[in-house]
Amino acid sequence: MSLGALHPSLAHHIANSLGWETLRPLQQEAVAPLLEGEDALLLAPTAGGKTEAALFPLLTRMASESWGAPSLLYLAPLKALLNNLLPRLETYAGWLGMRVAIWHGDVTSGMRARLLREPPELLLTTPESLESMLVSTKVDHRRWFSGLRAVVVDEVHAFAGDDRGWHLLAVLERLRRLAGGEFQRVGLSATVGNPEDLLGWLRGSSDGDARVIAPGVTFSGASKAHPVFQAPPSSLPPGDVQLDHVGSVSNAAKVIAALHPGEKRLVFCDSKRLVEEIGADLRARGVTTFLSHASLSMDERRRAERAFAESRDCVIVSTSTLELGIDVGDLDRVVQINAPRSVASFLQRFGRVGRRTGTVRNCLFLALDEPGFLKAAALLLLWSHGWVEPVVPPPEPRHILAQQILALCLQEHRVGSHLWADWLGPFGAGADPVVRHLVERGFLDSDGGMLFIGPEAEEVFGRRHFMALTSAFTAMPEFTVLSGRDEIGRTDPALLTERIDGPRILLLGGRSWRVTWIDWKRRRCFVEPADGGGKARWIVPALDGISFALARAVRDVLLGATPPVRLTRRADTLLTAVRESAIDTVHPGGTVITRSGDDVRWWTWAGYRTNATLKATLSEVTDPGQRVEDFFVRLRADLTAVLWKTARDEGRAHPCLPSPDPKALRGLKFNEALPLRHAEATLSARLADLRGAEIVLGEPCRLHF
Repeated sequence: MSLGALHPSLAHHIANSLGWETLRPLQQEAVAPLLEGEDALLLAPTAGGKTEAALFPLLTRMASESWGAPSLLYLAPLKALLNNLLPRLETYAGWLGMRVAIWHGDVTSGMRARLLREPPELLLTTPESLESMLVSTKVDHRRWFSGLRAVVVDEVHAFAGDDRGWHLLAVLERLRRLAGGEFQRVGLSATVGNPEDLLGWLRGSSDGDARVIAPGVTFSGASKAHPVFQAPPSSLPPGDVQLDHVGSVSNAAKVIAALHPGEKRLVFCDSKRLVEEIGADLRARGVTTFLSHASLSMDERRRAERAFAESRDCVIVSTSTLELGIDVGDLDRVVQINAPRSVASFLQRFGRVGRRTGTVRNCLFLALDEPGFLKAAALLLLWSHGWVEPVVPPPEPRHILAQQILALCLQEHRVGSHLWADWLGPFGAGADPVVRHLVERGFLDSDGGMLFIGPEAEEVFGRRHFMALTSAFTAMPEFTVLSGRDEIGRTDPALLTERIDGPRILLLGGRSWRVTWIDWKRRRCFVEPADGGGKARWIVPALDGISFALARAVRDVLLGATPPVRLTRRADTLLTAVRESAIDTVHPGGTVITRSGDDVRWWTWAGYRTNATLKATLSEVTDPGQRVEDFFVRLRADLTAVLWKTARDEGRAHPCLPSPDPKALRGLKFNEALPLRHAEATLSARLADLRGAEIVLGEPCRLHF
């Protein structure tokens, strides 16, 4: 559809201010359904114009239908992404005389007060800040949200894959009630393997027309949770991808410093510690280097991102904070240390380059060790087949339901004991046993069929005006690091308590700092510059290991499948070596059991969740004292072929869910508001992969002892 369908003023500025002769394919296809009020999921690669595809038709509706203020919410998972989008959206809305504002934790109280007096037509915020508005006594949420007409959710896949997505969905249902009816829901995403499922999830209780809009985006039939690839790819996705094995952080920095001088390079790491170590090493080699990760102060990150965007011969080292669409200018190269967490994540990072005419997308993988190399090779094999992970919301979010019940009672002060479905839509199903527990434990009080916040909720969640109830994720405890009055960032308190000889030196922002004083009560430490030798560390939440699909791809690599990318001589040498070392543990016809003394291992190549399920299902023959691994399950030392056959036959008939670790229960946010059995059931469901276990138990197994 041409620009003529958009509001005349908007179309004029698109053509004359932006200089666009036409809209991009996604933007053209989105105009008609969004103008008709349909819900939609817009899919396109990074930099594919998704924001404009959503906002141009919605701004047209806003102007043509005289929507009020605020009438359009734009939600994103990162404050930095919203900050980055604000100037662009102010320009677009300003062409129609509309106002745009931002609301998140970094917005001052004075600015919030002004926004409450004069709300904008378009508000940029996060789900957590939206929750804070709903429970705040300073916000008249009925007046504020009564005119809501549409919500755009950017990077919707980043929400849907964890509990932030359930929190977002429940908050949208509460807004639906406050708005007095349905509003349009539009999700934006670059990479998902199951777009129809994701759109259905985002819509919640909406029942109108909806569609996935993804011109030029294709998904292979292998976008299942447990893909099996029989044939090599017919065509490799476009781009220049290379895999190298460098063996250490120092060698990685040496390679990055030596390659492509004069160009702008973005280096991705999947830990803040690696970002700091590589950044410090690059600076020591004289490379202009900037850093970005979540434990750096906002000012520090903004300075780095602004300087990087304005420079040419430089490197920025980042965690996933720069993966989700934040603009850092025109890039020349992307470097990946080890492997990202998923194919979808790789596609986001890969899409950061190759945007200029005459350039191609590129990515150099630098593996620091053998596990990192194998994961990178397996991920690239999946990518070469056109496979992308399906986005699957975590099952049975009972703890988020408990949080939403408490938050709703804060919002409304008193809620009828049978109104959960009215307020929370499908998310409110199953609320009764949770409510009974909340009342029994004193989290809620009851009077004449009305429920309200009780003393136990005040005790557990009431600090700082119930701030603990506004987010679905747990922030690890950190100390603020200050040099004079300037905040540098935050560090793990363990670095401030461990026993050391000599001065205590921290590594933060790619620089070393000597600790001069620690304010334990206010959780602050003061530092001054040091010459070097700093140490970086952060508490990292336990992860669930790698997926079934990625584990099976590792097995395929060991069996001879090579990703069709450029391998350096070092990578080729390591690949040959790891294949030779794994010759007894992989077999194309099924799984393998090996014995070395009392060490008996069942090589499933099935990933963490599948192996956790298999360990629980075959508990009679598995080693209960051993942790769950990605590629094998430890079995009893006295295993025999007869014992094995009996246990496997029983397991096929009666699969079991894994039992959660008590430490994991303590890590489940809002677990205090759930009956113990419900918290255990939630974690067991999230640990399990029954389909993967079924596949593995159905495969032939060879006993090599």
